Amino acid sequence: MDVASPARAAASEEPVPAKAARPLLRWSLHATWVVLLALATELRVGRFGFHPSDQGFILAQAWRVLHGEVPHAEIISARPLGSAVLHVADYALPMPLFFGSSFLSMVEIIVATIAFATLVTRRRVLDWGPGMTAMVAAASLINLNAFPLMAWHTVDGIALTACGAWALDSGLRGDRALARRGGLVLLGCAVFVKQSFALAAVIGVLWLLLHPATREGALRTARWWRRLVLDLLALGAPGLAYVAWVSLGGGFAEMVEQLTGGVPAYGERLLGLWLEDPEVLTQAPFRELTFFAVIAVVLLAVRLPGDRLGAAGRAASWVLVLAGAAAVVWTVVDGRFTGSSRWADVLWWIVAVSVPVYAAVRRKVPWAGLLVLATGFMTSLSWGNDTPTLLTGTLALTALLLLSHVVPPRPRLARRWVTATAGLTAVVVCAWVVVVRHDQAAYLDLGHDQLTGDLGEVSPAMAGIRTNPSTFRYVQQIRDCLNRFPAGRTAVLPDNPFAYPAFGLRNPFPLEWPLPLEIVGDAPARMLETADALDREGDYLVLFQTVPTRLLATGGPVPATVPADTPVFDYLGLEMALQARLTGRVVTCGSFVGKYMP
Repeated sequence: MDVASPARAAASEEPVPAKAARPLLRWSLHATWVVLLALATELRVGRFGFHPSDQGFILAQAWRVLHGEVPHAEIISARPLGSAVLHVADYALPMPLFFGSSFLSMVEIIVATIAFATLVTRRRVLDWGPGMTAMVAAASLINLNAFPLMAWHTVDGIALTACGAWALDSGLRGDRALARRGGLVLLGCAVFVKQSFALAAVIGVLWLLLHPATREGALRTARWWRRLVLDLLALGAPGLAYVAWVSLGGGFAEMVEQLTGGVPAYGERLLGLWLEDPEVLTQAPFRELTFFAVIAVVLLAVRLPGDRLGAAGRAASWVLVLAGAAAVVWTVVDGRFTGSSRWADVLWWIVAVSVPVYAAVRRKVPWAGLLVLATGFMTSLSWGNDTPTLLTGTLALTALLLLSHVVPPRPRLARRWVTATAGLTAVVVCAWVVVVRHDQAAYLDLGHDQLTGDLGEVSPAMAGIRTNPSTFRYVQQIRDCLNRFPAGRTAVLPDNPFAYPAFGLRNPFPLEWPLPLEIVGDAPARMLETADALDREGDYLVLFQTVPTRLLATGGPVPATVPADTPVFDYLGLEMALQARLTGRVVTCGSFVGKYMP
């Protein structure tokens, strides 16, 4: 990276504004393509398909935080509620809530992809050409793959880790305290969106201590120690603020119990990719890992002797690198952008092979490659999607970039228009595959042509979101119930967290979505205690769904009416216990059975 000399800058007769204009213009162009790509993705992909359960989960928690409720004291959660705090910002966007929230999630995915690419290439974004920019845009679309665009803690964790490391590295390299400490704050925030991102804080400390700029600063002992203390305070500030907030709200003991009471995840599925059955390494998409590992061994044999093999060695190096790149690309093709084929695990292991190859050939550790691996591992620590699928594009791009640095340097033969054309082709192909994949079947919904219901007709907060007729009718029934039985406190149990932000409801219960894995600590007792309090105070409506949400995902029938004694959908008996505990009037509307006390 070129750094302007202060002396030359002072002596230059060029006016200062002319120098500042070009970076501003280039930053504006990059910001524009990020916004346009996110908006286009939301308009064509993100807004099609809706499921009442997890597509409103984070927004429902943010709705409660927005109204002053204290995490863990008033909101039971198996995870820290950092994402709920972050997504309070979704309510300020000048667009419908659910549309804007999805748009913002795509912005997060793109910016995180940019951050990782900047760290791996060691090049500023302003130094990228159109080819590199297009490749990063394509990687962003691969990161999305078949995942639904929605506010989600894993997306937040990836974005905070990537942007935090980017800002930290930039601040260290340029000796800018604001960027350095801002990056540390972001890494500290990542810890509090989900426990699995606790490693982000460790990464921040190691990056801070091992960076060459820090080691050079250590020579000035007094200043270095003072700076280090302030840096560590910046890293710990989000955690201290969160714990203080919860403690002042009377929820410290509950926080400890809830955050340590969930089912642990260890990443064994990712780390033990082939251990259970080594024969999978000969099957798609695992066979690409085998192919890549063989190439890596041969490439090391060719590159470690340096230039002693002459022209033959250089030619062999290029052939091997191109073959490795083909294995990476074919892994993406074999994965078909689905979460079930484990192509993300294969890409993670390909990067794990690329890192030591790079280190052995270049004689230096690719710290950014290790960061990508660590982030992929943290992403895989999940109950439902225990694979780094949300990082597939970054994993593929990182493997390609690491490979490109282990071949002998050659003059640039390709003109800019060639690399730009190749990059734009990659964007078009990836966009086409993403659209096709989502059109075939949106997340927990039907194909594109069957998504005929615009939920904006039910709630302005959901304007533009389209779903199948069954889900549309289901959401419409909730609205009709609310109109027929108005109450100050309303709950829709169990799989409907979207209803609270969509209809502006105040949920009296401490859980939005009482899934079995989400019920931690004393959640059952507190739910029942809340039911008793509601019965004493009145002014409540509690609706219980009778239609399983998995039926909505397949467009199954939603009855127009149900008898009052229809069994409610229940996970662990909690919903039925609540129904029995509440003594309000039994009501029915649409497919819902409820208890109502005005």
